[in-house]
Amino acid sequence: MRAVAMLLAALPAAGAVTAGQPPVAFAPTPAIYHDGWIDLDKNGRKDVYEDRAAPVDARVEDLLARMTVDEKTAQMATLYGYGRVLEDPLPTRRWKQALWKDGIGNIDEMHNGWDKGGRTPYSTDIGQHTWAMNEVQRFFIEQTRLGIPVDFSNEGIRGIEAHRATSFPAQIGIGHTWDRALVRQMGRITGLEARALGYTNVYAPILDVARDQRWGRMEEVYGEDPYLVSRLGVEMVKGLQQDHTVAATAKHFVVYSANKGAREFMARTDPQVAPREVEDVHVAPFAAAIREAGLLGVMSSYNDYDGVPISGSHYWLTERLRDEFGFRGYVVSDSEAVEYLHSKHAVAADQKDAARQAAEAGLNIRTNFTPPEDYVLPLRAAVRDGTLAMPVLDQRVREILRVKFLLGLFDRPYIESADAALRLVNSPEHRAVALQASRESLVLLKNSDAALPLRKDLKSIAVIGPNADDVHYSQRHYGPSGGDTVTVLAGIRAKFGNGIDIRYARGVEAAGANWPRIEILPEPLSVAEQAGIDAAVRAATGADVAIVVLGDGANTVGESKSRTSLDLPGRQLELLQAVHATGTPVVLVLINGRPISINWADAHVPAILEAWFPGDQGGTAVADALFGDYNPGGKLTVTFPRSAGQLPYNFPTKPNAQSELEKSRVNGALYYFGHGLSYTSFAYDNLRIEPRQVAPGGSVTVSVDVRNSGARAGEEVVQLYTRDLVGSVTTYEKNLRGFERIALQPGQTRTVTFTLAPEALALWNRQMQRVVEPGMFRVMLGGGSEDIRQQGEFEVLP
Repeated sequence: MRAVAMLLAALPAAGAVTAGQPPVAFAPTPAIYHDGWIDLDKNGRKDVYEDRAAPVDARVEDLLARMTVDEKTAQMATLYGYGRVLEDPLPTRRWKQALWKDGIGNIDEMHNGWDKGGRTPYSTDIGQHTWAMNEVQRFFIEQTRLGIPVDFSNEGIRGIEAHRATSFPAQIGIGHTWDRALVRQMGRITGLEARALGYTNVYAPILDVARDQRWGRMEEVYGEDPYLVSRLGVEMVKGLQQDHTVAATAKHFVVYSANKGAREFMARTDPQVAPREVEDVHVAPFAAAIREAGLLGVMSSYNDYDGVPISGSHYWLTERLRDEFGFRGYVVSDSEAVEYLHSKHAVAADQKDAARQAAEAGLNIRTNFTPPEDYVLPLRAAVRDGTLAMPVLDQRVREILRVKFLLGLFDRPYIESADAALRLVNSPEHRAVALQASRESLVLLKNSDAALPLRKDLKSIAVIGPNADDVHYSQRHYGPSGGDTVTVLAGIRAKFGNGIDIRYARGVEAAGANWPRIEILPEPLSVAEQAGIDAAVRAATGADVAIVVLGDGANTVGESKSRTSLDLPGRQLELLQAVHATGTPVVLVLINGRPISINWADAHVPAILEAWFPGDQGGTAVADALFGDYNPGGKLTVTFPRSAGQLPYNFPTKPNAQSELEKSRVNGALYYFGHGLSYTSFAYDNLRIEPRQVAPGGSVTVSVDVRNSGARAGEEVVQLYTRDLVGSVTTYEKNLRGFERIALQPGQTRTVTFTLAPEALALWNRQMQRVVEPGMFRVMLGGGSEDIRQQGEFEVLP
């Protein structure tokens, strides 16, 4: 009976309240809780779906057979949480008349800090949070006919989106670690903290592959290479879903990140992508996450492909996702994706037709910021008039229920311990991993004449810029909020205490007034802007060094914030130039969510450190790198163009597609894919390729010795690229097919070994078949796509 006692202890009696909590609306029914099972349908006996010893599929079928049409269709909708759609922070009597009296598929963002009118105790106090989440779940267990638990979903691409959860770098920063084991660890921490707070489905990772640096959601991707996105995505899913702690829901399936001109919002449509690029670049990460990590959730995207909206496509959501890749989870829509079938794409006559098309295509749950009735009622109408067949409805609900059973929701639906959650969430152990991630995400873009690391015996430091002391980079959507963010200024102050003169000037805002108009129509500096620059000049004058921290702000990057330029936003370039003109040595730190065309800085500033959005502990990590307590070793997973006029400019690329022979235009990247410097140096030697001839279907082993040839300990990301020298179709110039981040002491050598399996050599031939063709292949190894140190060839025999 111990299990029953623990379960009941987690459920306060009716009317039990603490400060700020309204009375519970319903009396508890402890008679349904038994040792090892819950009498969910309250019939006094253990049914198959209530028996945790029964096979999952048997439990699903038993429950499905008991459900009415209303109960089935209710499972196919999301109810957005309090402050979004739901008006009540806790169950009320009116819930017994609401649509979700028959259950609901999932509740999204419940008490996660994005509450109505600001944060409430249910989001900020773990004790009250866990109590409130249990009260909501208890409604579905005790007050609905079949007691089907709700799946609480939440965002989690840089830590679970909850108040004071462990804060990791933005996903673009995570990508720049190139550290698969670390990403797996981050996924595990995110999943554990999510479940401890009652969230059982995490919307992560984002498996979109970036192709246009102007895109607002660049901050949310791992990078622009499909192999890297696949490898890190698989690790994140494995970490999240370990022991079925939570379900991972990857987004956005599919061809979402190739928006025409990087446009967003209603223009998320019409991707201009050829079929082979769709397969090689955009589909590959999802296929890998499903096949290798058992991904349990997918979010279908807004866009169409070749005229067919993804969220209404049987080809994409059933034939490819389920039949070919083996997906056995459930698909949610990205906000208005279902409604768009009618309202934007105009392939459905009305919302009933849109609901039918989505269900038939393979979409399980409609997720949008409107009441669930908007979808469920048209869906029920389609069932009643026979346009939506009952077997289709049953299959969609079957797929939802399977995930809920796998997560253990029918057997342990409640948070068992607020104290355990309090100890776990943002624990010292988790923060240590987050600090490691912040450090590993740093990329040293430039370091002329060993300008970095800075000496620690400096007498005065000027810390300047809109991002020098701004915490907002770590309080963005889709991740934790409310944490104790360490800014760059705070990190430097903590390192030196009061023993040094540290001067601070904000200078200008990240974007400034009249943004984004000034991006295309420059205006004279305002009085306030000139005053800010003057203050920065005064701070820099006479200092031993000026650390200028620039980049993106709340208005320049993020969802629905694409740009037309890649230059520094607002008046930041004028600020940098004014500080540089003082003659004080300048170091530039970038805190941003996309590549920036920092041509002037690259030409005039000796040292540039890219920090992305580095999480709550980003300031500590940046200070460690600037002053030599950490040697940055991150590498670029995105290309830095010199100008937006070069776009599209990315990796991988077809032969000569980014040719640099034209004399009438700017050519070449500012920083290429894979680029990243170190305070030490690395030598590559003794390349081995075994065998040199391989039969079709065979694998090739590639090894290289990497030595730290400098005077400092450091980390290198060893990168392996391949090239199919002659193919039946044009292939990419370089294909990333292996990488490993290694740490070496001065003089230390390590052998790094990669295995090229047949899939690594495959292409889509002229018949759109995935095959390995006979012929010669080149392998290239080094510290970047343009920093190849060793290369050789092998042959695939006919």
